[in-house]
Amino acid sequence: MAVSSYSTAQQARQALADRLAEICRDAGLTGADIADRCDWSKSKSSRIMNARTPPSADDIRAWCQACGADDQTEDLIASLRTAEGMWIGWRRMERAGLKQAQESRLPLYQRTRRFRSYSSWLVPGMIQTRPYTTAALQAIQRRRGLVDDVTEAVATRMERQRVLYEGDREFAFLVEESVLRAGIGGAEVMAGQLGHLVSVASLPNVSLGVVPMTPDRERWPAEGFWIYDSTQVNVELISGYLTITQPSEVAMYAETFAELAALAVHGANARALISAAMDRLS
Repeated sequence: MAVSSYSTAQQARQALADRLAEICRDAGLTGADIADRCDWSKSKSSRIMNARTPPSADDIRAWCQACGADDQTEDLIASLRTAEGMWIGWRRMERAGLKQAQESRLPLYQRTRRFRSYSSWLVPGMIQTRPYTTAALQAIQRRRGLVDDVTEAVATRMERQRVLYEGDREFAFLVEESVLRAGIGGAEVMAGQLGHLVSVASLPNVSLGVVPMTPDRERWPAEGFWIYDSTQVNVELISGYLTITQPSEVAMYAETFAELAALAVHGANARALISAAMDRLS
């Protein structure tokens, strides 16, 4: 089952464009009329109405004024902010440093009671060791040329892990077997991380599954994602951070998680794969 990572954000942009076009029609105007009244090109009106170019807040204000619909301005700007928040590029999200990016997610973690996490690249942040987190964030900081606040960002992530042990929260983690064998931080760091996975898996509120590397699996690896309760999904892609709240798409990710969980091994079989990965380090 394919999951469209950008469809929710695009649908939100399309809905905003449709509302602007409807306001234009209700005022008895055309896109060309809007362009004349706002003193911009006719192609700009067309791009906005067809969701090819997202409007700015000032564009929305000018559009509503041109159509005599000033009473709808604030609502439309709020819709714009919602659409913008669905997709955030890493450069924008991390422009103030990695520490702030880590802190921004804490309220979501605090209000969530059921976590489901699938990772095909790295050990999920909630169950990383400090040395593993340090190695991962240092690599991100160097690769993206960010301000060096890795020490502070690591401390923030470690503090966020407290939710794993507090309250009545439930956690289900799925990782690809390749994650166990990826050399993040070197052999010593990986050995400590693999040992930590065994410890975490013993917690009564945690389920840890490993999807084995097999030559005949029918459900191929996907992009890493988190499901928070049944209301929100976050997807970490190469270019940015996607937030999904549309129920039908949240359900798609939940279905994908269930399919991957059915392929995974748990308990003693998962520990055997972790032990095999540890043996390879030595």
